[in-house]
Order: sequence, then structure tokens, then C-alpha cells
Amino acid sequence: MERVDGYAPLRSYAAIGDGRTVALIADDGSIDWLCLPHLDSSPVFANLLDANKGGVFSLAPTVPYQMQRRYLEGTNVLETTFSTATGTARVTDAMTIPSDMAALCPERELVRHIEGVTGAVSFHWSVAPRFRGTQARTRIGRRDGVPVAWCRSDALAVCSWDAGRPNVMPEEILGAFSTSPGSRAVIALSAAQREPLVFPARADVEGRLATTIDWWNSWTIDYDGPWHDGVERSALALKLLVHAPSGAVAAAATTSLPEALGGERNWDYRFSWVRDSAFILNALLQLGRSDEAEAFFWWVMHASQRTHPHLQVLYRLDGDSRAAEKSLDLAGYRGSRPVRVGNGAAAQAQLDIYGDLLQAAWLFAEAGNSIDADIARRLAEIADLVCHIWTEPDAGLWEVRSGSEHFTQSKIMCWIALDRAIRLSERDVLPDARAEQWREQAKNIQEFVDEHCWSSTKRSYVRFAGSEELDASLLLGVLFEYVPLVEGRLEATVEAIRDGLAHGVFVYRYAGDDGLSGKEGAFLACSFWLAEAFARVGRQREAVDLMDELVLLANDVGLFAEEIDPTSGAFLGNLPQALTHLGLISAALAIQRRSHQ
Repeated sequence: MERVDGYAPLRSYAAIGDGRTVALIADDGSIDWLCLPHLDSSPVFANLLDANKGGVFSLAPTVPYQMQRRYLEGTNVLETTFSTATGTARVTDAMTIPSDMAALCPERELVRHIEGVTGAVSFHWSVAPRFRGTQARTRIGRRDGVPVAWCRSDALAVCSWDAGRPNVMPEEILGAFSTSPGSRAVIALSAAQREPLVFPARADVEGRLATTIDWWNSWTIDYDGPWHDGVERSALALKLLVHAPSGAVAAAATTSLPEALGGERNWDYRFSWVRDSAFILNALLQLGRSDEAEAFFWWVMHASQRTHPHLQVLYRLDGDSRAAEKSLDLAGYRGSRPVRVGNGAAAQAQLDIYGDLLQAAWLFAEAGNSIDADIARRLAEIADLVCHIWTEPDAGLWEVRSGSEHFTQSKIMCWIALDRAIRLSERDVLPDARAEQWREQAKNIQEFVDEHCWSSTKRSYVRFAGSEELDASLLLGVLFEYVPLVEGRLEATVEAIRDGLAHGVFVYRYAGDDGLSGKEGAFLACSFWLAEAFARVGRQREAVDLMDELVLLANDVGLFAEEIDPTSGAFLGNLPQALTHLGLISAALAIQRRSHQ
């Protein structure tokens, strides 16, 4: 895809990772995003957010070419085949996983393996790192003959074999070489922070690449239903966002990719949102990934303990609750500023997250997992808190910056929180001393929602009490099995959202002000929620037809961003986006389950 002012279309990116961080690779072979040593660290390559000074690792033929790429089956290892008039070459990209934890290995390692297939292909490559998001000077030189870039406690070695003699320049490391049938070249980035910088041997690098492929092939899911390829790729994308040291799941691998080009809707998504927790547990448990499910559940319980009994909207991947928002001096993707790190939503009041957490606990217990007495006590205390705070206005699921309202979806999720607490107490998982209060307040919530959040004109629940605006988040009432006092209102709401917020397969989040300038694209997770809602209200044929179209909206390697431009099909927002992929998985599982009933 053509770059515009040095920026590749967001749809052109594939992602690789190692359970600590994620690199984004454009379809022209350029690595435009990589944070080191962790996904939420400062970027060393940020060409994605500033094409002039962000830093990049480029690798491409020197002559015109055609490109085909794919992930090696069942892996997050990318294979790109470049075809030119003179020959064909294959590039394999991976973030490696150490094969021997006792051996001396780089702290982080990115490997690019270039194999000649036919004829000859001339390549050029450039490594231009910019540590700490251009906030400090990056130095480049040689150590023991190996090109090295460093800045304070960060360092990056560029080790290469049969990839031409690297030239060390003031701001980049350059190389050029040509392939032949059967030739093999390797370029490996060895990174360290506050640790010794390792200069690996070629045999060790190639061994770790092979082991990494084998490791991904061993990571499998238990699913044989429809849209299998989409479900598998979504699960693999989700695995990329699992922070292995803690078990947290990041919402996305990037920050500040715009929801509207040139606008201010640019947010840092490199945190773990409580909002996603129920979807995460549902996907991991139903796909047979119990290890990741258990790790995530205990992580979210550990992180939330820092703010107990209140929940914070999001937490850092290490469980820290601090997420102060600030802007970086970067140009922004195609001029979309500000470029933010941190997320001010952490300080918002969002009541829906209490339902998400209690639903996650319910799913965890229903899967046969034990919840110890201390966690059970804390969950009961959270339910007690919901009894007191559900009457308050909040910022809602969409984290609006226009002021607090009595958002309907927030009230519904407060009911979910109390309902799940009641169910868990009936199973003797939670103490039941306050169960009668939970029942009383759950009924009060239902009465409030039906009296104040229903529009006879719209024939739908509305965005917030007293409004006439629609909101796609109300589909979650169907997905989480909310029980209204008046029968049929959820089904009517699904119809109203389809008529009022959907444009073909594309669904917008809401209609109305949110305190920000400009407009956004269609929110892809909402489209998957609509498909799942169709299935849950008995409209199976519509659910299947919508899913058939939605899975085709992925890019060429099966990834989704947060949003999409319905006119051009261009991706918008951060990527790969966990909530979108979770929406796909959840919809596929629900539709499969309904088809067997």
C-alpha cells in the first residue's frame, strides 16, 4: 500500500511479539513501531507516529517488487515474499523466545531472516533507533566491531550475517546485499536495558528462531466451529497482547493512532482495561486456554486490590494504578496530535466495570476454578459498594469527556455485578450476609432503567436517562443476559441500534456529544456485538450473514484495528485491538452455541 507523507496505511501492519513487547511491520518491510523492553515502555522505533524523527528498521528490495505475506500457520511469525523482475526472496520476522532459560540470551531479540528463493534480489536495510521517544540523544558506534546504538541505560546491538558489511553513520546503521537461490542472511537486534548487552552467535539466533516457531505451533486453541481461521488468528493476536510476566492483557499494542485523521481522538491503549475482563475470561476459558485465563484473573484481582473496593478503569501491565496522561513532541500519525502517553481515563468514574469484574469472577468459578476466602470477601465488598454507587452518574463505557451522565449501560452492568454476586453466594463462593441487600438494589436498578432509560419514541433503551440518543453499548445487555422488568425491550433495542447506528455491516458507538471535536469511524467491536446479539435473540440467519461479512474486514494477515472508515475501509485507532478480536471470538462462540441448541 502506498505511503502518504512517509506514513503507511494502518491496514498495512502486521504484528510480531514475544510476550513482553510487540513490533509492527508494514507491508513494505519497515518496522515502524517497537517499544523496549516492554510493550508500555518508550518506543525505540516510532516512525508510526513521526515519519521524520521517530526511528525505523527498514528492509526492502532496491528495485520495484510485488509482495505477499502471511503468518506461518498457527504462529505469530511473519513471512513476507518479495518478487522482483530478477528473482524472489523470503523474509521471516520474529521476536524470539529463548529456548534455554539458563543460557545467556539477549533481553529482547528481533530476528529478520532473509532467504533467496529464485534468481537474485538486491536488498537495502537501515536501523535508525530513537530511544526514549526522541526525548534523549541516541548515540551510534561500534563495540568489538558490532554496531551498537545506546542512550543512557538502553542499548541495541545490530548483529548481521551475510547481509552486507554494516556502515555506521551518525544516526543510522546501513547495509546492502543480494540474495541467490538458497542463500541465507540474518539481521538480529539484541536489546538490553540496565543489563549486559549480548552479542549472540549466528547459530544461537537461528536456533531461537526455530524454537520460537515450534513454541507458537505448540500454542493451540480448542475450537472447531465456523470462522475458524478468524477465531484462531484473533486468539493469536490476543496472545500477543498478554504480558507474560504479569498475566495482564493490553488493550492494544500502540498509542495515539487516531480515530479520525488529524483529530484529537488519540489515546494510549497500552494498559489493561477492567472493561475487557469478562470478554477476556470468556474467550480464554472457552478456547481452552486455562493457563492464561487463570493468570489474568489473579492479575486483575491483584491490581484492583490497590484501589479496593473501588475499581480503576485501567491499570498498568505490572498492576500499577498510575497512568498520568501527557503529550510527546512527535508529529503524530499523518499529523494527528497530540501524541499521548498515559491515559486520563484512569481517573474517571465508570460504573460498568464493576459488572465486568463480577462477570469475570462468575465465569472463572463456573469453569471449576476455586476462589479463596480473601478474594471472595473482596468481591462481596465490591458488590456492597455497587449498592451505594449505582445511583451516581459516571463517564460510561466510552470514557466520554463531556461530563458525567446516568448512562444506561452503566446501570445495566451494575445490575450484572449484583446478579453475579447473588449467584456466587448461592454457590457458597461468596459470603451471603448482604445478599438480600444485593437483591433489593438489583430490583431498584431494573426499575430505574425501565422508568428513566426507555424511550417510547425510539422503542429502545437510550444512551443515558432522559435522552433520546442510541448507544451500541446497550447490546451488552443482551450479551451479558440482563433481565429487564418489561419483557421484549432488549430485543427492541437491538432492532433500534441496527436501524439507527448501523450502516450496512458498520456500527457506530453512539449518537450525541462526547466532549471532543470531530467524528470517528465505525467501532468494529460493536459490529461483532450486533452479530452476537442477533444470535442471542434468535435471529441466527442474520447473525451468520453479518459474521460472514465482518471477518472479511480484517487486513491481509487477519488483524483488526479499533475502528474502520466505512467509505474507504481504512483502519483507524490503535492496533491490534484486543476488544475487536475479543468481539469476533465471543460472537463466533455464541453463534456456534446457538446453532447447536
